[in-house]
Amino acid sequence: MRAVAYKTPQPITSDTSLIDVDLPMPEASGHDLLVEIRAISVNPVDVKVRAHSAPPADQLKVLGWDAAGTVRAVGTDVTLFRPGDEVFYSGVISRPGSNAEFHLVDERIVGRKPTSLDFAAAAALPLTSITAYEALFDRLKVMDPVAGAPRTILIIGGAGGVGSIAIQIVRALTDLTVIATASRPETQGWVKELGAHHVVDHSKPIASQVAALGLGAPGFIFSTTNTDSHIGDIVEAIAPQGRFALIDDPKALDIVPFKRKAVSIHWELMFTRPLFGTPDMIEQHKLLNKVSELVDAGKIRTTLSEIVGPINAANLKKAHMMVESGRMKGKAVLAGF
Repeated sequence: MRAVAYKTPQPITSDTSLIDVDLPMPEASGHDLLVEIRAISVNPVDVKVRAHSAPPADQLKVLGWDAAGTVRAVGTDVTLFRPGDEVFYSGVISRPGSNAEFHLVDERIVGRKPTSLDFAAAAALPLTSITAYEALFDRLKVMDPVAGAPRTILIIGGAGGVGSIAIQIVRALTDLTVIATASRPETQGWVKELGAHHVVDHSKPIASQVAALGLGAPGFIFSTTNTDSHIGDIVEAIAPQGRFALIDDPKALDIVPFKRKAVSIHWELMFTRPLFGTPDMIEQHKLLNKVSELVDAGKIRTTLSEIVGPINAANLKKAHMMVESGRMKGKAVLAGF
């Protein structure tokens, strides 16, 4: 089968940073589905792994987690799907990725593709939807009010992949007022389209802009990017006893200033459940099905912003460059081989 892989971590501009390869066809067993890949999207995790994670000597590493496709075969323990089902999912970081014609994935982290979306539009959603959903409901517990705080959430990096879907999930499933950050006219317009009630510019001090809205200190803050640059504003802006979640990888993060406000701090990594095989990993199957229902009901839209082209090394390099630019609006998708 055709796939895209790499042998050594390199800058994306290198000729061999990603290469077209031919690999053996995988076989489904246990809880695995064999999925024929129809579309994929690229996330910051793809860029981070490609740049820093070396496969064993003389071996190839296939990246890619977001995927949409059709089930072609199932393992003996599979009960949730059958051949012919159209699915979407984001896999797990410890297994070969979805940048290939066929891919193995555990059924318990797979959802049914929204019937109203084509494969490309669906492939933009899984990783960011799982991340946002878990951050909001499992980590921040936004349905549990913070005493004395308004029902308000601040989402830092509202125009990125996770921010774009988080805004929509909050609007679809909660009564929270959404403040999102964006710094350019096009990204500010994007987050407003997605449902943000208020937009502030994260290239300027955030806390003072939030205070100027007159809503009160938000009980919830969700940071999707550049947390270390905004940490002072986050400490200043959040309500006493508020809850703060982040998903990026600051080189250093001083959380001591949060102590005075007794703020709880939560890391979200959507790979945790499948990586450790937690007893509740099937929750990702359930939440993806919920997202699919919300899409088909017209309550959530895809965050696809550009189809780069078919799945090959040259187009994947373009998509990696787009993500590395830090100026993405929504998600970049590749479709077909």
